[in-house]
Amino acid sequence: MIKGQYLGEDLQFSGPANGAVGGSVVFAPDNPPSTTLNIVQWQFGTTLILTAQSDSTTIVPEYSDRVSFDINTLALELWDLRLDDSGIYRLTVLTSAGGQFTGETSLQVFERITNVRLIGPEELLIEGESSANISSEGTGNIISVQWMKDNSPLSPSNSIIFSSDNRSVSISPVQRSDSGEYQCTYRNPAISETAQLSLIINYGPEEVSIKGEDVVDLGVPVSLSCSANSEPAASFRWKINETDTDVTTDTFTIDYTDFTHSGDYICTAWNNVTKRNATQQHTLLVKGGRGGGGLSSGAIAGIVIGVLVAVAGICGLTVYLIKAKKIPQPNLQQNRRASEATQSREETDLDYEVVINFQNAQGDETILGKRIESNIYENPDYENVYENVKHELSNKPMAPPPQVRK
Repeated sequence: MIKGQYLGEDLQFSGPANGAVGGSVVFAPDNPPSTTLNIVQWQFGTTLILTAQSDSTTIVPEYSDRVSFDINTLALELWDLRLDDSGIYRLTVLTSAGGQFTGETSLQVFERITNVRLIGPEELLIEGESSANISSEGTGNIISVQWMKDNSPLSPSNSIIFSSDNRSVSISPVQRSDSGEYQCTYRNPAISETAQLSLIINYGPEEVSIKGEDVVDLGVPVSLSCSANSEPAASFRWKINETDTDVTTDTFTIDYTDFTHSGDYICTAWNNVTKRNATQQHTLLVKGGRGGGGLSSGAIAGIVIGVLVAVAGICGLTVYLIKAKKIPQPNLQQNRRASEATQSREETDLDYEVVINFQNAQGDETILGKRIESNIYENPDYENVYENVKHELSNKPMAPPPQVRK
């Protein structure tokens, strides 16, 4: 309850009373007389409200359904306040000893504040790109407007600007720290009303990280966990060595490692509101471990046997193709060609020898020279002899060319 203020010299009140239309107020002196009371009166201006004695209280009809009185404390309660209830209220006390005490207080009645609300941006807000305007509305006798954010006073700054009547605020550009609950309070001395509005600033993803082991043994489970700083929460995609996978959660799980799981694991975080993404890479190495689930001896034996069978099959196929003359025999052909070429050169040398060492028909002298052609040109007298020899050589059978097997 609200109490009045002392205006006289005798009875004192706490202060001026304030009330809202439809509300109530209590007037009570801080120092009521300690002597026996004879008559007590409460007045509004010059209008009598009530008269009380030690054993009875009389309330005038105009206030009969709006006031109550406590003879012990001298308190007057007035409810269902109206605007015209504003004014001066006077208390007068007469004691049985003939003493008189008086005191005054005041009341100010204000209209109620109603329909207070905040209107904010409807579009999604993105950090560093968007601006936010928040405006307030309300009716009644509004004396002051106060802004709060997360229950702390909201102060102006380079990015936060208030309107001249303090009923709206502009934030540009918005930052993630601007996320939170904004409160606007309309106030008068009698009553206050508050409206709230929440802002969500979308940002990221940022600071993408992958947690998990770097080196693992064969045959063990592995879990890689991807995280990112993002609003709203980011979605994730995974790649292995730049190849897409079907994993779209924040965790990449391998139940049983093998060597194919070695490589670079790339996690991409995606924000569907900001349309931004960020990636992080993690290298995983799978190595042979002690008793770590490597190939069994049976599997190794099977691989060895398979390799031997394959080699034997290749050798057998090669022999079959050679015998079936599907594959040429390079060494045999080369040896045969070399032998036939040697034989041809020997026969050619023999022909030259016959030419060089023949007996001259005109005498016993032998013609010598490196090549028969040079001797002929150097000995023009023997032109007819050369022609005879050349004719003889041309009629001599030549060695057949070497034959190549197909």
